[in-house]
Amino acid sequence: MPLPTADTVWPPTDPIVQGHLADWNAWYSSDPNLLEQRYGGRGSGYDRVDRPVQRSSGVVGRLARWWWGTPTPSGELRSKLHIPLAGDIARTSSELLFSEPPALISDSEATQARLDKLMGKLQPTLLEAGELGSALGGAYLRVVWDEEVSDRPWIDAVAGDCAVPEFRYGRLIAVTFWTLLAPVDPADKRTFRHLERHERGRIYHGLYEGSLTSLGAARPLAEHPATAPLATEVDAEGGLDTGAPHHLTAAYVPNVRPARGWRNIPSAACWGQSDFQGIEGIMDALDETYSSWMRDIRIGKGRIIVADALLQSNGPGQGASWNEDQEVYTGLNMLPRAGDPNPITSVQFAIRVAEHRDTATDLVAQAVRQAGYSASTFGETDGTAVTATEIRARQSRSMTTRARKSLYWGPGIADITGALLAVEAGFRFGVAGLDLTDPVKVEFQDSISEGPTELATTAELLRRAEAASTDTLVRMTHPDWDDDQVKAEVALIVGESGRATADPTESGSEGVPHAGFPSDGGGPGN
Repeated sequence: MPLPTADTVWPPTDPIVQGHLADWNAWYSSDPNLLEQRYGGRGSGYDRVDRPVQRSSGVVGRLARWWWGTPTPSGELRSKLHIPLAGDIARTSSELLFSEPPALISDSEATQARLDKLMGKLQPTLLEAGELGSALGGAYLRVVWDEEVSDRPWIDAVAGDCAVPEFRYGRLIAVTFWTLLAPVDPADKRTFRHLERHERGRIYHGLYEGSLTSLGAARPLAEHPATAPLATEVDAEGGLDTGAPHHLTAAYVPNVRPARGWRNIPSAACWGQSDFQGIEGIMDALDETYSSWMRDIRIGKGRIIVADALLQSNGPGQGASWNEDQEVYTGLNMLPRAGDPNPITSVQFAIRVAEHRDTATDLVAQAVRQAGYSASTFGETDGTAVTATEIRARQSRSMTTRARKSLYWGPGIADITGALLAVEAGFRFGVAGLDLTDPVKVEFQDSISEGPTELATTAELLRRAEAASTDTLVRMTHPDWDDDQVKAEVALIVGESGRATADPTESGSEGVPHAGFPSDGGGPGN
């Protein structure tokens, strides 16, 4: 049986790798409570700034010395402000890749029709997987089906920290996904996991009862409502045939390789590297900067200091108060204090706006640069219109990173869509007419589109240079049109120009002869 048969530590990932994944997940979650829990803040039970754990060595001491690992002293109202830069980086990475859906191409007409229909539902999954891959170093795509949900299989995204992969020469040969299941009832304190192992042509399912850190013992699938429907589907080994014996119904897409943090760890050498690798300290300093800025605002609020005689009594035993909105004061029988002719003094502390803003701006620029992006990708524009060429120049580093990531995403998408088509054509679904001999081709779209003015200028220059036909120019200026729309527009242009066919002597606009040549098309010697 390929699934585990004995209790073991779970997940069975190297502690160093697991620690990095936990760090990145905390930053990606944008949850201050999770960051404090991860970096040993208030949850540690200490209420002093100087804690012994901060002077210890090893991982515990390193985490405690971070700003998020420093607890707020007792009696202070300061709060820790979190700036979700990590989530912004992950979302931007995904949008650069999949804001426009990639094109899935097949030479078979029937297969192409199926791919076109599939892409409409696949793009949200790719956006999700792209974000998870950016944050956690990689993401998985798997083929799933449920006849109660759909009569066709579909592609699902799985986070990189919820799988145990097996690689051979850098290629994924098997993977085990695991899911923590909800308790059967609120009073049930047991921990159940569902393990789903994908091998070539087979998927195995298993239910285990253990703890948060151990897998525990195997249980029949029927013992939990989430896995009960699978009990009648699997065979004696707990597996089922996918109907695609030559395809692995899962694909791993690394964010980028190599992963600097664990390239020498055999079990994780083929994993990808997160965009957060190496910038955790910068993001920690960014949160500290913004929290210091907010602290300046809080303690810099204007305050009024008045003489005791200006306070209004609230009654015996109730103290006195000051009404700052009072316009007329009763004459006071008092002598001014030496050097203090005004009994009312206002105090306004300075708020270091420029210093904090400049520091935060530089930290953000450093973080996104180390993550592989241009600062302008995350910055606000001044409202000035810019061309696509100028955008590409400003975001050259982001475009380079996007191109690098697409080299990993292209084969991953092609593999999983090929597996999906194979499952559909197999005995489980029996879809006829799909061509499985030609691999699916993936073409990424340009995430930066030229505006109408740029397209028109380019078309005009190509027309003058006689370097493109009318059909090509129409397709260039209207990239979203189909063949019928293009043909209709070409016919209208030819009709309005009064030509039946293209004249090789034309240059520039339709019907305008070359400069220096007679209107009848004759050469200089005619």
